[in-house]
Amino acid sequence: MTGPRRRIPLLYVLLLVMVTVSVAPLVLYHNRVLEISRMKLADHEQRLQTDTTRLLSEAIHLYRQHAGQQLQSLRRTLVLAGFAEDAASAKRSGQLRQVLEEHVARDPGVDYVTVLNREAKGVRAGNFQADEDPFVRKALERAFAAGTQRLEFTSDPLNISRGGENHPAIVLAVPLLLPAGPAGGHEDFRGIVAELISLDPIVDRLRDASHHGRVSYVVDRNGHVVAHPDVRKYIAGQDVSGIGIVQKYLEMPIQLRATATAPFEIAENGMWVEMLGTYSPVRDLYWAVIAQRRLADAHADMGIRDMNQQAMHLVLIAVVLSMMVSLLLARRITYPIHMLAEITRAISRGEFHRRVQLRSRTEIGELAENFNLMAQDIENYIEQLKQAAQENRELFMGTIRMLSAAIDEKDPYTQGHSGRVAKYSVIIAEELGLIDAEVDQIRISALLHDVGKIGIDDRVLKKPGTLTPEEFQLMKQHPSKGANIMRPVPQLSEMIPGIELHHESFDGSGYPRRLVGTEIPLMARIIAVADTLDAITTNRPYQSAYELDYALKMIRHLSGKRFDPNVVEAFARAVEKGAIKLNLALIEA
Repeated sequence: MTGPRRRIPLLYVLLLVMVTVSVAPLVLYHNRVLEISRMKLADHEQRLQTDTTRLLSEAIHLYRQHAGQQLQSLRRTLVLAGFAEDAASAKRSGQLRQVLEEHVARDPGVDYVTVLNREAKGVRAGNFQADEDPFVRKALERAFAAGTQRLEFTSDPLNISRGGENHPAIVLAVPLLLPAGPAGGHEDFRGIVAELISLDPIVDRLRDASHHGRVSYVVDRNGHVVAHPDVRKYIAGQDVSGIGIVQKYLEMPIQLRATATAPFEIAENGMWVEMLGTYSPVRDLYWAVIAQRRLADAHADMGIRDMNQQAMHLVLIAVVLSMMVSLLLARRITYPIHMLAEITRAISRGEFHRRVQLRSRTEIGELAENFNLMAQDIENYIEQLKQAAQENRELFMGTIRMLSAAIDEKDPYTQGHSGRVAKYSVIIAEELGLIDAEVDQIRISALLHDVGKIGIDDRVLKKPGTLTPEEFQLMKQHPSKGANIMRPVPQLSEMIPGIELHHESFDGSGYPRRLVGTEIPLMARIIAVADTLDAITTNRPYQSAYELDYALKMIRHLSGKRFDPNVVEAFARAVEKGAIKLNLALIEA
């Protein structure tokens, strides 16, 4: 007697039907489409790479031609102006430098230009310090040697480090020649004109052409990088002759080099990857533009999608048939799962009161009951967390206010000062449109902005008269002291800029760091205006309180000097709206 037959889950049956009806025909058809696609893919990618490399090659030729023409024009100008007589002449060095600086200013592609006489001495202009770069200095030496032979010079690609980033460049040079004397003979060599030409515009063009996995770059006749869109990984002069498409370019005789496409392989992560590459020589230069792409990446191109659309008609019929068969059977199974998923998403959005309304004697019903119990526990726990967070915040803010009150009590002339500064700072921050979290940080920083006065001697802090220069130097230490007091508290790290830098001036005349403009954090710029407002409108040992209109006038007068103009205008708008009134000083911040 046999035992009970093993139950086959209905889900497996549905999956088997769907695979049989839809996937099997799709696999058969896909194999045929894939074979056709591979042939069309190579042809489509080859056309794209050919067009790309030819356009880039022509653009590079024109860029190099333009640079050469500009250099020739500069040489003619120097000869006509008489600077070729002696480039190192002390009498005319200032005029020559002005001509070179104007030349650099006119041509953004020129990083550096120099004119050297027969003794290799002369005048230079530009932002780049060629003397500090051994490769540029060596290229200039070779350019001078070529000039003595009355030859023009183009250097190999150079990598220039500027601002911590790599930039490709080349050195171009032409000799300075004067007409031969009455006796004839060679032209008289008087020196050279040399430029350091940036290849950044070429890098930009290469980046524009490098997308969807296709990479375009430029190599010289030795297989070294001239320019590459990824300047961090590939620098000018780097040897890439081991790349298959570059090898094919170098193997071709110079006189026979023309645009060509070929497949090759590269090693990535220990595996060989199929590639398709194209090279196109650059006119008048022993350079070539290379374009390459993984064949796997090309499958995602629009051309492949067009071919795959042919298969979609048959696939659609198969999918419709399978869906009609499986939909009726799957609905009763998927509905409870869909309901669980919906309630799960609702709870993830914070709707902890939602419950699964499902009655079933199956495992899904038991899952729904356990899910509801879990949701109730989560709701209770979240409520406890919210209550604890609110209590912690109230305790934190109470501590901050207590500390600010203790600071104000230390100086009898500034009682309530920190609270008023915090109130004014919050109003200005809201007028500037800052988000709630930023406004809250500014409120706390303003409450604590004078915490450093705890470390100032009472004889200085409470002195009723004008401070001596030595006493004022001691008083100026309170922002740094305040920052040092707060720095050990990680939760207050984002408030420290307002405490430490609220006495910085927009024009750089403030303290303790003499920061300028937007180097000063916005928090500190806002507190600076609020602090000055309260100082003007309250009684102090050295002055009587002024009206709000007078304070606004004084602060506007210091806009751009002591204060950020944008913050001043936000303060002015708040005053015009009535958001800032002097009686607000009585309201707890």
